[in-house]
Amino acid sequence: MARIGIFLCHCGSNIAGTVNIPEVMEAIKKLPQVVHVEDNKFSCSEPGQASIRQAITEHQLNRVVIGACSPRMHEVTFRRTVAGAGLNPYLLEMANLREHCSWVHPDRVEEATAKAIDLVRKAVARVRWQESLIPKQIGITRRALVIGGGIAGIQASLDIADAGYEVVMVEREPSIGGRMAQLDKTFPTLDCSACILTPKMTTVGQHPNVVLLTYSEVEEISGFVGNFKVKIRKKARYVDVSKCTGCGECYKNCPVRNIAQVKKGVKSGARES
Repeated sequence: MARIGIFLCHCGSNIAGTVNIPEVMEAIKKLPQVVHVEDNKFSCSEPGQASIRQAITEHQLNRVVIGACSPRMHEVTFRRTVAGAGLNPYLLEMANLREHCSWVHPDRVEEATAKAIDLVRKAVARVRWQESLIPKQIGITRRALVIGGGIAGIQASLDIADAGYEVVMVEREPSIGGRMAQLDKTFPTLDCSACILTPKMTTVGQHPNVVLLTYSEVEEISGFVGNFKVKIRKKARYVDVSKCTGCGECYKNCPVRNIAQVKKGVKSGARES
């Protein structure tokens, strides 16, 4: 059986200036499994937190709802508070009575009060089903994957690599550079695009923390943040990249190109006949 305690914060006049706190307290006392309700001028203050810890101990609360400000601001604070009283920090739910209620209805006291009651009621309904959680720590792979070898991908890879982390950059074309490598001038300074891009291309290709995979495509990504698994298909080049000098002679005798031309010629001949 859940024993729920509800703590309403005045937040000075931020909440209490619009929401009728006594009326909210009277309404939420009737909610099932609620055994304790109290209000504080500033729940996030040290006296306010001490009052919450004391109430948890005295009334043997195993669930806590706090009607206050945004969880983004003080959810961590109140989790520490309930944990200090021996309660699992994830058996806490917050109802945002400031940003979601009083601040958006400053001149509508009755409507704001009714909405505050509804927000707390929903928080109570949710906290009943919450279970204790235990944080886990897992190792992460300190390596990044950058998809795309254009100017954005190159710069991102260099920034991460310069910070001391390994980067795998995947580009589906045979060479990096992207669209910028095809441009003449860049806006607004009309600087030569090659003058900007070429040094970065050279640096990323020679950087000790960058693994460059060109003519490759990402086929599958699984896992989660910090522990992703990526399947990359590296296309066949029919060329020993370590010995390539960029002379272009291989292009003339490329088997893939020749086969494609033969097939094209056969199709053209069939149509002509």
